[in-house]
Amino acid sequence: QVQLVESGGGLVQPGGSLRLSCAASGFIVTHYTMAWYRQTPGKQRELVTTITSGGSTNYANSAKGRFTISRDNAKNTVYLQMHNLKPEDTAVYYCVRFLGGSQYWGQGTQVTVSS
Repeated sequence: QVQLVESGGGLVQPGGSLRLSCAASGFIVTHYTMAWYRQTPGKQRELVTTITSGGSTNYANSAKGRFTISRDNAKNTVYLQMHNLKPEDTAVYYCVRFLGGSQYWGQGTQVTVSS
């Protein structure tokens, strides 16, 4: 069955870096548009970045220049590399698969940016 398992979150100081991973099973990531969302309690979910089946990427303004989405076809995994992290990047980060109008979500991984 379809499964998305995020990992790589944790506590990092401002200015630090993290790489989140999203291991997919039950489907091939290169066949779908994949995305990373994030959510902070009391705020709406924010679409951080997407990568299409063709490899085109798009980023929220808050992520441009600092975050990079990529995928490893052999590992069937999508990554989110984050640099120069800020306290406002603190959130639960979710990996999402798009299929037409439907979405499939992973369980999320917590990222906390704090000194």
